[in-house]
Amino acid sequence: MPKLVLMPPFDHRRKNWLPRLKESLPDFDVMAPETDEKAREEMVDADAAYGVVPLETLENSNKLQWIQSAQAAPPAGYYYKELVDHPVVVCNPRGVFSDHIGQHIMMYVLGLARGLPYAMDAQRDHRWRKGAQKFKIVDLASATALIVGVGGIGSEAAKLCFSFGMKVIGVDGRWELDPPDYVERHEPDELDQQLPLADFVIVTTPHTPQTEGMWNGSRFGLMKATGYFINIGRGMTTKIDDLADAIENGVIAGCGLDVYEIEPLPEDHKLWTLENVILTPHVAVHEAANVSERMFNLLVENARRFLRGEDLKNVVDKSAWF
Repeated sequence: MPKLVLMPPFDHRRKNWLPRLKESLPDFDVMAPETDEKAREEMVDADAAYGVVPLETLENSNKLQWIQSAQAAPPAGYYYKELVDHPVVVCNPRGVFSDHIGQHIMMYVLGLARGLPYAMDAQRDHRWRKGAQKFKIVDLASATALIVGVGGIGSEAAKLCFSFGMKVIGVDGRWELDPPDYVERHEPDELDQQLPLADFVIVTTPHTPQTEGMWNGSRFGLMKATGYFINIGRGMTTKIDDLADAIENGVIAGCGLDVYEIEPLPEDHKLWTLENVILTPHVAVHEAANVSERMFNLLVENARRFLRGEDLKNVVDKSAWF
């Protein structure tokens, strides 16, 4: 009987999943150790794991063939060299969050397009200011969205942007999904040529060795002065000080961020006080309805495929981290 280990922490999700997994996967020995020490013991003869498998645990795992990551874009360090070199297959939950994050993206797009940050500033000051915004309202029906990273989340954002009448340009280095005809496709080496065309630059890319710090002063300098930058992917892709300088100096009009180079964003960072900025604290899918259930169903589906010797869903290129 193959063995599946739910790696610590033994949190609310794992506690709720354990009896359901035992029922849904009767051909698996499902374990959920509460401590790292116990997890190392259980992993010695485990065939599969859910969560994070540290190096010390990997080195003592004699049968491990499959890891189901709990995150589509795990933090730096998840794909360490020994894990990349190991024959174990890693899968992630990409696609599980797409609709929720797509909605969060459109919150930024609509808020920035209609001058919401300026209206909120006036509201907090108890001021009736019809002309509060410094930039013209953006008519989405004549605006262009440049989506960098057109996977599940980027495709959902493209659909929503197009539904508002926007022109949609996509940049991706691994076109896994076949985008609708309304998405104008480009490769990463064409990114800089597309930036000056965009009213909204929407970034959904994961943090990888290639994407780290790719959004910097030089790239912001290529954008429209009336353009907006939105990052919903990973904070390490964006030099936060360069972004703040670009907004402060009028290089771009503003931004919407859910992820940051440093989290939590330091209390003294000037992004907190800049105009035309919408900041949310990495909550695009925080306790979103049905996400846990979707992740459970994906884990069960992949476990059944593993048992039957079939291809697993959402296999990761470990060397690329996604």
